[in-house]
Amino acid sequence: MKAPLRTKSIGTKVSEEEFAALEECARRADMTLSEWVRAVLLAAPGVELPDDEAALAGRVAVAEVLALRTLLLNLFFRSAKGEAIPEPEMRALIERADAVKGDRARERLEAERSQARTQAGVPAGEPQAEEV
Repeated sequence: MKAPLRTKSIGTKVSEEEFAALEECARRADMTLSEWVRAVLLAAPGVELPDDEAALAGRVAVAEVLALRTLLLNLFFRSAKGEAIPEPEMRALIERADAVKGDRARERLEAERSQARTQAGVPAGEPQAEEV
């Protein structure tokens, strides 16, 4: 798949020391400075790319897989104990899995973003952009 055409730029001024630190982070991540800065900015909390259908589909898929995982673990656990699950209890399990799947997916995706920031060399204690 071809990378999107990038026609806009963002600029900021930094000190010599800040520039050197940013270059070092990019080098450790085996990226150019531009690639690293873009990755860090886009991985920041609260950044949601509009019209990114693939990302939306991914979030939905993660949510559904997590709901299915919850159901299967409950079913396997009960089955291993030789217990049957009555229909009302099964319906309650499904409702509970559906109710929390979005939150669980967001938590997992934020954990992945955090890991991406760590791999890009952003120190854990760095202040992050506030969500709007």
